[in-house]
Amino acid sequence: MNESAIVDRRERRRLETASRLTSTSRRLTAEHGLAGFTVEQLCDEVGVSRRTFFNYFRTKEDAVIGVDPDAESQIFAGEFLARGSRGWPVVIDDLLELAIEHFGTLEGTAQEHAYFFAALDREPRLLQRFIGMSKERERQLVALVAERENVAVDDLRAQAVAYVLVGLLRSVGERMHALAAPLDFTSILTDSLSAARTVLADSTPRKAHP
Repeated sequence: MNESAIVDRRERRRLETASRLTSTSRRLTAEHGLAGFTVEQLCDEVGVSRRTFFNYFRTKEDAVIGVDPDAESQIFAGEFLARGSRGWPVVIDDLLELAIEHFGTLEGTAQEHAYFFAALDREPRLLQRFIGMSKERERQLVALVAERENVAVDDLRAQAVAYVLVGLLRSVGERMHALAAPLDFTSILTDSLSAARTVLADSTPRKAHP
């Protein structure tokens, strides 16, 4: 087995372990609150050591929020920039494709998603942190699009692309939270984008009344 295959296998195991810790911590937080269980109890349920937990997360709060957002965002940004500027119509497609690749497998089942929202509802400080992270990600996404397309960060096109994607991702999350059956992240996201494009294509600008 070559070195890259070994690295890929290790990375998959790392992500699987982090995902199990996050999924279980969300369920326990939804059921008992953050103060209602210990790191040791979480580790016992997942089947890992306390040391393993702290290799992934600093606190239970970090485990509930999920995988390291900064590390994942850096990989996402590098792959997006590496594709190079190919015109504005392609930007949203590139972002969509990478979002599915990076985040689609992290969404889990509808039940797991419900646990996450229940955990946020139960612990206000988690909700505040999640909202803050979401706003920062929006800002980073605008800057990323602006960098690739060589425009200023206040360019309305860069802002529009970023906000469209963030809005679509948010709507997918809300649908997964609202519906009981397992859902296909990719299908929902692409269908939502298709619907948005249909609405925009059918919209004709109206002249303002004098």
